[in-house]
Amino acid sequence: MTKTHTRPWDAADYLETDEDVVAYLEAAFEDGDPGLIAAALGDVARARGMTNVAAKAGLGRESLYKALSPNGNPEFATVLKVMQALGLRLHASPASGNESGVVAAAETLK
Repeated sequence: MTKTHTRPWDAADYLETDEDVVAYLEAAFEDGDPGLIAAALGDVARARGMTNVAAKAGLGRESLYKALSPNGNPEFATVLKVMQALGLRLHASPASGNESGVVAAAETLK
């Protein structure tokens, strides 16, 4: 029997377009898990080049890796700096079926 060789799946390998990035982050926001959102931002940052994102955000590359890991707990200011460095912004919109609630969504800056 032949051995099957596998490699870990990495979302960063598939985040090629702005539309891919927005859809990926919106899915993480919909889930609502802060760890998942931080990890998703980390995936996007790695797809765009963590060193470049860290420099644009004015943050250290290693500390950004740590903050945006699945076990990271970034400050909201860090999240905003990373979003801006990625050319993204947050906005609020009513949650489906709940006109009084809001949900964050990502969109690319044009």
